[in-house]
Amino acid sequence: MPSAETTPASVHEPEPVRPTREDEIAAAGSELIGGPIGRRALLGTSWWTPVRIVALVAIGMFALGLVQKLPCYDGGWFFGASSQYTHACYSDIPHLYQGRGFADGRVPYFDKLPGDMEYLEYPVLTGVFMQVAGWLTPHSGSIQHQEQWYWFVNAGLLMACAAVIVVCVSRTHARRPWDGLLVALAPAFALTATINWDLLAVALTAAAMLMWSRGRSLAFGVLLGLATAAKLYPVLLLGPLLLLCWRAGKWRDFGKALGGAAIAWLVVNLPVMMFAFEGWSKFYTFSQERGVDFGSFWLIWAQNTSNPPSTDTVNMLATLLMLLCCAGIAAVTFTAPRRPRFAQLAFLIVAAFIVTNKVYSPQYVLWLVPLAVLARPKWRDFLIWQLCEVAYFLGIWMYLAYTTSGDAHKGLPTHGYQWAIAVHLLGTLYLCAMVVRDILMPERDVVRRSGDDDPSGGVLDGAEDVFVLGAAAHPPRHAAHFDGPPVEWGSQGQDSYHDRSL
Repeated sequence: MPSAETTPASVHEPEPVRPTREDEIAAAGSELIGGPIGRRALLGTSWWTPVRIVALVAIGMFALGLVQKLPCYDGGWFFGASSQYTHACYSDIPHLYQGRGFADGRVPYFDKLPGDMEYLEYPVLTGVFMQVAGWLTPHSGSIQHQEQWYWFVNAGLLMACAAVIVVCVSRTHARRPWDGLLVALAPAFALTATINWDLLAVALTAAAMLMWSRGRSLAFGVLLGLATAAKLYPVLLLGPLLLLCWRAGKWRDFGKALGGAAIAWLVVNLPVMMFAFEGWSKFYTFSQERGVDFGSFWLIWAQNTSNPPSTDTVNMLATLLMLLCCAGIAAVTFTAPRRPRFAQLAFLIVAAFIVTNKVYSPQYVLWLVPLAVLARPKWRDFLIWQLCEVAYFLGIWMYLAYTTSGDAHKGLPTHGYQWAIAVHLLGTLYLCAMVVRDILMPERDVVRRSGDDDPSGGVLDGAEDVFVLGAAAHPPRHAAHFDGPPVEWGSQGQDSYHDRSL
C-alpha cells in the first residue's frame, strides 16, 4: 500500500501551507538555502518529502547537540568540580549510571540503593528505558569507560525519540508538514536533549497527539497513558481534552481516551506497585518532599528573604496557582468566540504546570517545544521564546560554575542567575499570551488563517458546539487590519479527519 508521503495529491486535497509564503521570518531564513520555494516548484514528486527532510534536519541538530557535550564526554563529567558547568555540557545520564545502581546490576524499584536516594526516583517506564540502556552498556573496563558508553547508548535511543517527535509534529497538521522544522531547528531542543530522559515521554505524547488528530481516540489514550508512565506531565492533557469534548459534546471519544490512558498506565505500573510498592512510590514521595529548586520563581523568593517558605507552603501555593490557571483555561475554553484548538490548550496547561512548579529544570523546555509548534507555528514568537531558553540554559550552568569554583567565583553570581530565571519565565509567559490572544481572536491564529479549524482536533475538527458560555454565543471578533481569507467553521469540516491517511 503506498504511503501518504509518496502518493500524489489528488484534486480534492488542499495545497500544503508553505511557511516561506506566510511567515516573513521563515522567508528571510530561507535565503540561506536559496530563498522561498517558487510557485512552479514540484512538491511531493521525489524521495525528499517535507517529513523526511524535517527528520534528517532533526537528526543533524541532535548530532550537533552531542558534539556540544564532547568537553564533558572527554573529561568534564569525571574531572574537576566545575568543568562540566563552565563548558555547559552537564548531563544526569553518566552520573546516574553508578549512582542509581545500573553499574552494579541492581534492579530499579526492587533493590535498595546506597546513599541518600534509597530507590530510583523516576516513573516506571523511564526506569525501564534506563535499565535497557544499562543492559546494552558494556560492563568491562573502568567505571569512566562504562559511564561514557551508558551516555552514548542513551543518546542513540534518545535520538530515535527525537526523530519520532519531529515526524509526529510534521504529520499532526496535515497541511503544515514544514512546521516540524521549528522543532528540528529549536536550539534549546538540541542543547537539552541528553540532559535527562525526558524525550521518551515527549515522543509518546507527540505520537498521542498524532493519533488524536486522526480520530483514533483509544490509541491516543493508550499512548498518553504510556507517556504518563514515563513522566507525569502528559496526564495534564486530559484536562483540556475534557473541556473541549464538553463544549463539542464528544463524550464517547473522551471516554475512550480516558479509558485507554488508565489501562495503559496500569499495565505498566501495576506489576511494580504490587511487588515493590516502596520503590514504585519513590517518584511521588520525592516530588512531594523536594524543596524549591533551580529555575523556578520560588527560588528567587527563597533567595531574597531571610525567612524562606517551607516545602509544605510552596506545595500548597503552587497547587493553588495551578488550580487558578486551570480555572482560567476552562473559562477561556467555554467563552472563546470559537472553540480553542486542542494543541493550544495542551500547550497552555503544560506551560502553567511548569511555570507554577517549584522546579523548572532546563530540560523541561522539551515538554513544551512540540506543543508550542502545534499551538502557534509562528517563527518570530517561537524564536523569541527559544532565545530566552538558551539564555537560561547558559545561565544555570554559569551559576553552578560560580557556586562550585570556590574562592575563584568563576561564573554567574546569584543575582545574575535570578535574572536568567526571570528571562526564561517571561519568555514562556510571552508565548502563552500569544496563544491566548489567538484563542480570543481566532482570525489571528496562523493555523486558522489558512482556512482550517482544528487540524489536530480529530473528532473536534469542525464540530458544532453544544455547550458555550458568555461571549462564545456571539460571532468571532475580527482583528483590526486583518486581510487574510475568511475561515469557515462548523459542520462543513466535521468529518474531514476521516479522510486523512497516516
